[in-house]
Amino acid sequence: MTVGEASAVNGAARPRTIDVPLEMLPPIDEHAIEVDAPADVTWDALFPTLEHSFNSKAAQRYASHIEAGVTAAEGDLHHPGGMLPGFTVIRAIEPVMLALAGRHRYSQYAVVFRIDLLPGQRSQIRIETRAEFLGRRGRLYRAGVIGTRGHVIFVNRMLRAIKRRAEQSMSGS
Repeated sequence: MTVGEASAVNGAARPRTIDVPLEMLPPIDEHAIEVDAPADVTWDALFPTLEHSFNSKAAQRYASHIEAGVTAAEGDLHHPGGMLPGFTVIRAIEPVMLALAGRHRYSQYAVVFRIDLLPGQRSQIRIETRAEFLGRRGRLYRAGVIGTRGHVIFVNRMLRAIKRRAEQSMSGS
């Protein structure tokens, strides 16, 4: 699937998200965590975690600063076309996969959340990151984000937050 068709919102053309198929973006990394909750509960925990992680004033300012294609939240994240600063939902298969994609002046990228079913009402959530860094400044951006391990810290923090939210939901907290 090529991501990036322009869409009209309020009569205005929306910029393209990314211009390459998701699978053609080079893989960066993948991280996973097991969750003591079924896949549908983990799926439900994913969305408030995404909103908390990416829909803040700081995230909006950062997205604007790096000239991201999307700088504000809009629509429903459960369906293609839903947006958070820096990201547009491009695939949503409940309760097993959510793919977000975006672009800014240094990179075009995708983040894929996959929820695997495990025995005993358990699940595993994986976050796969794919990105292509554009030009010399893109390589510098990659070094600053990926090379410093800041990306790994952020992804692992998000995985733990999804796990915590899902497991708390199961315990009724």
